[in-house]
Parts: sequence; structure tokens; C-alpha cells
Amino acid sequence: MTDLLRADRYIEASELGLDLYRGVAELPIVSPHGHIDVRLLADPAARLDPPGRLFVTADHYVVRMLYSQGVPLERAGLRTHEGGEAGVDDRAVWQLLADNVHLFALTPTGLWLRETLATVFGIEESLEPGSAEAIYARVEEQLATPAFAPLALLDRFHVECLSTTDTAGSSLEEHRALTDSAPGLRIRPTFRPDGVTALDAAGWRDALSALEAAADREIGDYVTFVEALAERRAAFKALGATATDHAATSADTTRLADREASALFAAALAGTASRADARRFEAHMLNEFARMSSDDGLVMQLHVGSLRDHNAPLAERFGRDIGGDIPVATDWTRGLRPLLDACGNDPGFGVVLFTLDESTYSRELAPLAGHYPAVSLGCPWWFHDSAAGIDRFLDRVTETAGVYNLAGFVDDARVLTALPARHDLWRRRTCGWLARKVEAGFLGEEEAHRLAWELACGLARRAYRLDA
Repeated sequence: MTDLLRADRYIEASELGLDLYRGVAELPIVSPHGHIDVRLLADPAARLDPPGRLFVTADHYVVRMLYSQGVPLERAGLRTHEGGEAGVDDRAVWQLLADNVHLFALTPTGLWLRETLATVFGIEESLEPGSAEAIYARVEEQLATPAFAPLALLDRFHVECLSTTDTAGSSLEEHRALTDSAPGLRIRPTFRPDGVTALDAAGWRDALSALEAAADREIGDYVTFVEALAERRAAFKALGATATDHAATSADTTRLADREASALFAAALAGTASRADARRFEAHMLNEFARMSSDDGLVMQLHVGSLRDHNAPLAERFGRDIGGDIPVATDWTRGLRPLLDACGNDPGFGVVLFTLDESTYSRELAPLAGHYPAVSLGCPWWFHDSAAGIDRFLDRVTETAGVYNLAGFVDDARVLTALPARHDLWRRRTCGWLARKVEAGFLGEEEAHRLAWELACGLARRAYRLDA
């Protein structure tokens, strides 16, 4: 075992921190929000991508760092909308990572890479230009074995629950197949309607057509649109869904009169809706989805504060999710007020808030979660799901919101092999943080053990209503 993989790594506390960690290290993984493709889990013949795609092309953290240093995205295995070149050899993509691995020093990406190679693939040797070929062969050899089949990895990682993220127009065919073949709802869908509520999105009409196909009805007006969305939510819930997911640049939730919402939807159908119209409709639909959640009990997740596709020329060439999403300031207090006026005091409604804007943790989010029964505060997201980011988050919110108004940890993972490292880092850091609170006299040891368990899995089960 190298010094970087010692037992007390990332904990930064006395023996108590390590003792707390030992008490939660083997708890099952509860993953109520992520982006692993359900098709990978439903197809018995599926296998994970080869190493280059798995560790580089599919990881926007890696891609954005490489691009920031002038590496063309084609070399990282990404294709343009025009199809680009015939494709980059996967070994060349892996070698690109090895040649540039120094760029990831002191970043969460560097930590996750080292942890995943060591704990999932048993490779403690450092990845560097000279070792790349040998490590690639060892990783690829393991990926081809039955032990690395997707469902086998869920068992190995002790995954109790894994939620995928699925569009409103998803047929849910794979989720039905999983439910039939392996009852127990370990793999659950999550309803994400952003594609049909952003009226100005490039793929809006295609997304609407998919919703029409899934709902088996033509959607020619706003009333039918809302009815179809409610029906799809019911179909998701029947297959085990407990949550919805919504991303927006702004936290605005101003509700429109039905007449005005209908007019905006009609303008979109006619191709005349403006960007301002689209943002007003998007805010209205967040309010409408909260109403639906009060009715059907699905927990609402709000990911707000990211200006998507900031690098517009790059997004036009390569599409979304290539690392060009940048945080923006968010006015949660005023923005959420219409939604919380309508549903914030309803015991049947639950909403989990996530942001990229750290300045709002103590100023707005913790006070909101510390007051409204419906509000839970999500863990650090994207640029803050790091060792230091976890500490900053807990320091800023617990005095106002406490621990029990937090929603626990979500990994937001896109690949299965990322699950253990992310959950393990969270558990190590929270245990070290709790140990320091004990040493300073703010907390007793018995309560620290209880809170370590809550932060590891109890809070997430409760916030996402998984115990039910």
C-alpha cells in the first residue's frame, strides 16, 4: 500500500476520525441521483466502455481540463456533429490522459482516477507516460471479464439503490425489463422533463415528439401538454421512481396565468417563442411541477446556477456536456418564493436544492432548508464535490440548517466505476469533519457515530423517500 493509499487518507483527524469511518465504510451505496445509462444495466450482453472512453471521453471533468490546456477535443475521443474523423484509437486517448496526468494534481479528478484504479482495478502503480500501455492492458483485461459486467459491479459495490435520469419522453422499456427480470426496484428511473420545458432548446421539437410517442397522444396545446406530463410521471412512479430532476439557470418560479402559459406554448409550436418567453415558461413549469409533486409525492430536485454551454462555438460543434457549463450567481430567496408559497408548507411535498454558487450556502440555502419543512439541501455539486468543498459546505450550512435538513450525498456519476471513490471520499471527509467537532467539544462521540451513519446513507434514504 503506497503512502497515498494509507488507511486514514483524506480524513485529516485523530484516530477518532478513522474509527468513525470504519463504522460507515462498508455501508451500502445509496445513489438517488446520477446519469448512468439504463441501457447498460438492462442489456445482459453489455460491457463498460474501453479505458479511454471510460476515463476520458465520458468524463467532462477530464475533458474540460485537457481543453483548457489547448488539447483538441477530437484527441479526447469526442466527435463533432458532422461526424468528425473516423475515430481516435482508444489506446491513444488513454495515452493522452497519461501524458497529461500531471494537470490533475490537487483536483478531485486526480484523486478519483487514483482511487478508481487502485480500489476497483487493483492497480496501485502511478499512471504516467511510461506506464500507460501496461496499465491500459490490465484495465481492459478486467473490463472484458464477467466480474466487470454492470450488474456484477452493482453487487460488488454493495449498491442498494441506483437512480438513472430519464427524459419525459423515455419509453421506460429498459426499466420495465429490469423490473421483470430482477424485482426489488434497486434500479429506479428519475423523471427529467427539461427537454420539453425549455421552449428555445435546439432539440425541443424532437423532445416533444418523443413525449407524444410515449404518451400515445398528439400534443397540440398547453392543457394536453400538462396532462401528458402528469401521465408520464405516473408511469415513472409505477416503475419505482421517487424523484424528478430539473435544471435551470435561474431559480425563478413565477407562476403564470393558464391563459398566458397556453399562449407561450402555442408560440413555441408556431416557432415564434423568444428566449425571454422560454425563460418565463420554464419558471412557470417549475411551479407547475411542484404542484404535481404535491399530488404524486415525487421528490423534486432543482439543479440551479449553471450557465450551460458557455462556450457556444464548441457546443455547436460537439454538443452539450463537454465541460463548458459555468456557475452563475443565483437569487434563491426571491426566485423560490412563488413555489414555496404554493407548496413549501405541504407535508406531501419535498424539494432538494443544489447549486454551484457557494456564496448562497450560508446566505440563502441553509436558512431556507432550516425553515421550510419541504426543503432539503443537496450536497456540493460539480466543482465543489471535492475534499475541501465538502468541508466548506458543512461549515457553512450546519449551524443554520443542522444536519437533518441535508439530503445526504448524491454522486451524480455517469459511469459505474466512479461510484465507490465518490462515496468513499464523502464518507472519509464527513467522518474527519465530525471528529474535529468532537475534539473541539461541539459534539459527543456517540452522536458523531450516529451522524456519520446519517451522512453516509440515512439522510439520502429519507430525503428521497427510499425507505417507503
